[in-house]
Amino acid sequence: MAKKKEKKTSAKKDKNDPKEWSAEPREYKVRFFIGLLLLAFGGYLLAAQVSFIFTGAADKSLFDLSLWELMTNTDLTVNNHTGKYGAWLADTTITQGVGLPALLIPFCLIIIGFRLMGARVLPVRKTLWHSFIITAWTSIALGFIFFWAADSGYFLPGGYHGYYVSKWLMSAIGIIGTALLVIITLIIYLSFSVKGFYDKFSSFVLNLIKRRPAAALADVVNAEEESVFASEQKPVKEPENQILTTEVSQTVSPDDSSFTFTRKVDIPENEIPAAGPDLSLDINGGYDEDMADDINPSPLGDYDPTLDLSTYKLPSLDLLEEHDSDTAEVTQEELVANKNKIVKTLDDFKIQIQSIKATVGPTVTLYELVPAPGVKISRIQNLENDIALSLAALGIRIIAPIPGQGTIGIEVPNSDPKVVSMRSILASKKFQNSQYELPIALGKTISNETFVIDLAKAPHMLVAGATGQGKSVGLNAIITSLLYKKHPSQLKFVMVDPKKVELNIYSKIERHFLAKLPDEEDAIITDVQKVVNTLNSLTIEMDDRYDLLKKAHARNIKEYNFKFVK
Repeated sequence: MAKKKEKKTSAKKDKNDPKEWSAEPREYKVRFFIGLLLLAFGGYLLAAQVSFIFTGAADKSLFDLSLWELMTNTDLTVNNHTGKYGAWLADTTITQGVGLPALLIPFCLIIIGFRLMGARVLPVRKTLWHSFIITAWTSIALGFIFFWAADSGYFLPGGYHGYYVSKWLMSAIGIIGTALLVIITLIIYLSFSVKGFYDKFSSFVLNLIKRRPAAALADVVNAEEESVFASEQKPVKEPENQILTTEVSQTVSPDDSSFTFTRKVDIPENEIPAAGPDLSLDINGGYDEDMADDINPSPLGDYDPTLDLSTYKLPSLDLLEEHDSDTAEVTQEELVANKNKIVKTLDDFKIQIQSIKATVGPTVTLYELVPAPGVKISRIQNLENDIALSLAALGIRIIAPIPGQGTIGIEVPNSDPKVVSMRSILASKKFQNSQYELPIALGKTISNETFVIDLAKAPHMLVAGATGQGKSVGLNAIITSLLYKKHPSQLKFVMVDPKKVELNIYSKIERHFLAKLPDEEDAIITDVQKVVNTLNSLTIEMDDRYDLLKKAHARNIKEYNFKFVK
């Protein structure tokens, strides 16, 4: 027994933990030493590149030699602090490569080295991807900026890669086209990689566009006013429907307290006085309704959070399979046979019933019994296994009594169950017209009615059952129902899948519906060790939301969202 327990505990150990590498020393020692070599090589290359920036001019003449000649000739010396090989590596990666962005190469090697040794400094794939994009873009940008100074220094800031690519771009689309391409690609990259950049940039551009026409219109109006008031003898004639907008200063004195405000007044061209531009008006008395509207503008309409992603469309039902061809039904012979078996089993145990009726569902048939007077319900409940044996069923369920009906129910699985398609459930009027906050269509009842519940009223749910009983099907039904009903601005999932294959199909909705930690590579968590950090982040989010509810004087998120929209 002791040996078996040792085997079980050893199977649960984390293979990525350096403390457990003794279990498989060859595999993990190889990874550890490869990582150590990458760390050393990355540090050596970084030192060579930094030294090259300051000493490359003195060693420039030696880089025309081949590596073999440079290394075998002992009379040749270099000023680079990492020796001839380091000087050659630095020249290859910087001058003949991508220029100054080559400093990211040793950085990536160090990150990979730490990962192989078992330490997670940064996400490897994400780091390599961003490093590749930054290196390529920066090399081209530096090659374009320093194109005309290529022959004045001892190395190219963008390397040969940046120089030749920018040269090709300038010959193809010109200097202006190349500059625009460099700027636009930078904006696109920052929009997808830097959080909040897109919102700020788009709002800046929209504000800039909105201000330009207003400023241009003001310039036109001012020019027209000057031309009209400058000539008293020969005023400029414009079409009769020409309207000028000017600002009128008004002094209002309600209740003996004077104040002055300015509003815009539309004046037809033919009504402009020829005496001069003095249009000040003194108004004594009460408020004018039009002026009151200007002071207290009408409130805005309800805020629509879906406008942030207005192009999003709910998925179509055509994505789901149809099962209309499946016409599996319970035959009359099966109903009669099951009824006789139930009655006979109860009669064998001296239990009399007054009546029995059957309600056929898609997968289960409900037999409702009315026991004879004096029969205890517990006697029928104790016969569950005996009734299942007589029916030769996989399992039955006794509901004693059925709430609100005064009968005892026995649910018996159909011998040929009907497939309840998700498409038919989601297409039902009950689901489509549901006003629940988080509607979930779980299936159909015994009477073939679509069963829809509100997840907001059942926030804590545990799905349990034996293998093959439909846990995964139920979970997929919950997720699918929400995806077919809610907008990405109204819903976010945090998915944990230790089995790694159950929820993998939802990885494609990461951009819109999946929430994850900023430093995580995968939105669906498969490593149990990372679940703790995710749950901690959720508790922080929950505390922040409770603070918002407190400030908004709302008891739940439904009240808060209502106030926010209003």
